[in-house]
Amino acid sequence: MVELEDALNRILATIQPLEQETVSVAEAEGRVLAEPILSPVDLPRFDNSAMDGYAVRAADLAAASAEKPAVLCVRGKVPAGGIFAGQVAAGSCVRVFTGSILPTGADAVVMQEDTRLDPSRPDSVLFFEAAQPWDNIRLSGEDAKCGTVLAKAGDRLKFGQIALLAAAGLLDLKVSRRPSIGLLATGSELAESGRALQPGQIYESNRVMLASLVKRAGAQPDIFPLVPDTMEATRCSLEEALTRCDAAITTGGVSVGEFDFVKAAFELMGGTLNFWKVSIKPGKPFVFGRAGKKLLFGLPGNPVSAVVTFLLLARPALARMQGASEEGLFACPGTLSAPLANTADRRHFMRVFQDQGGRVRSVGTQASHLLSSVANANGLVDVPPRTTFASGANVSVLRWDY
Repeated sequence: MVELEDALNRILATIQPLEQETVSVAEAEGRVLAEPILSPVDLPRFDNSAMDGYAVRAADLAAASAEKPAVLCVRGKVPAGGIFAGQVAAGSCVRVFTGSILPTGADAVVMQEDTRLDPSRPDSVLFFEAAQPWDNIRLSGEDAKCGTVLAKAGDRLKFGQIALLAAAGLLDLKVSRRPSIGLLATGSELAESGRALQPGQIYESNRVMLASLVKRAGAQPDIFPLVPDTMEATRCSLEEALTRCDAAITTGGVSVGEFDFVKAAFELMGGTLNFWKVSIKPGKPFVFGRAGKKLLFGLPGNPVSAVVTFLLLARPALARMQGASEEGLFACPGTLSAPLANTADRRHFMRVFQDQGGRVRSVGTQASHLLSSVANANGLVDVPPRTTFASGANVSVLRWDY
């Protein structure tokens, strides 16, 4: 039985990122960059107005006040996308709008709400307070200079980065290919949802649960038919999954029972087992192996055990296959609202719910077959063997909803 960190290191040491492919910026959400992106331009491209108002020389308004407003002559108007051909000379201003390029000679913009047209002089504007140089101006390059890094290799792109890349005029990006993951559930007691149950049968739910987690990890799930508990069915299903996909994730059939065939079937088809059994609770009977370039992640059949081992061991592997720089769950600090106790001799990753105020509570009974504990949780707390965390203790929550 191996420790969690050793198991994870052994998995990640065998994995290289998949080959690159090109996608459009519009389709890049959630994809992992294969190379850094440098800005080809300054952002903004030019000095421009942050307001609807008037482009002025700040020096012309140095003495402006409510009692003695400054009066400037309007020399023209420049909408966003337009250019003012002249120059803002002393005693003059130009009407501008949000995004208008700053006219030559101007060094400030006064918003229109702080001005008033002179009724006796339609071409003049009254200004009632002083302006400082560069007021209400977006300076060229203040968002990003040409040549600066907009996104790094290994970044999993989110909407903000996508917007930044689009603003820089980028169209296509090189990303790592999404791994395809075959999902298999073993067990003669399992039935597809919607079908009538025979005595002793249960509806299978691990595959759809793991498909959701696989998608959230940036990979592509491929759900295979249920696998009955025979050596031949297990071997055939594994062969098909590993022929079609980059990796197979199985649930069930990895322990030492009379009908647990996954390990033997994998070896029968030429695969090599790297390790079996991890010193955690839930999820001790976890298998990792390789068959050529294809990977096997054998998860326990109990749904909570399957979730925990996927999050701690399979999910980082899927991230490594995509070249992602962030592989683990987000660790969020929190405070326990009630004690968490682990009386066992293995680390227990307990399901908890953390609210928006950072308060953390157990979701109840921690049995590995209770799907309700997963449905009501949003993270895990790693409780060492024979340890109790008291109410009010500071803990780190491994969040899966970030």
